[in-house]
Amino acid sequence: MIKLKKAIYAIVFATVFSLNFQCASSKVAEPTFEAQAPFLVKPASFQEWYAGIKVGGTGINIFLPIYKVTENIEFKNVYFRNLKGELTWKEGKYVAILKNPSKSYTFRVAEKPADYPFDLMDNECAISYIENGQTKYYKISALKEVAGTYYENGPPSIYARNSSERMASLDEEEDDN
Repeated sequence: MIKLKKAIYAIVFATVFSLNFQCASSKVAEPTFEAQAPFLVKPASFQEWYAGIKVGGTGINIFLPIYKVTENIEFKNVYFRNLKGELTWKEGKYVAILKNPSKSYTFRVAEKPADYPFDLMDNECAISYIENGQTKYYKISALKEVAGTYYENGPPSIYARNSSERMASLDEEEDDN
């Protein structure tokens, strides 16, 4: 009877012990943030957007006025509200368009993907940048929300089109005959 009791305790202990290690190993390691960045960030902002066509969906525009950047820095991505987007230089600041995978006509925060590296508050974002060949991360807090926008013809594009390329002329050439 004593041997049976010891065997039960050993089985229970082994089960609890293995479950703790199994849960700990399945977590994705969160990258560490740099305490001091080699650049400065003016107050950052974001804007929710809604597309006017059925397949347009919703998303977020991020505006990051980053300045005093050293030469060996290359900005890559921004992480915000469980979404990831590529940072692009446009009109004096870095911008990113984050498309929400939801097909809903109203904005809903995306579910966190299994491989998403950060646990951020709703007003925080993380940016990734490469410095001397090494990827680093910096967290920006207190993003300011600006009024949302409605894109009638579908989701926004990060690529600006030159207005002269799209304009057709109705002027006819005069014949010198």
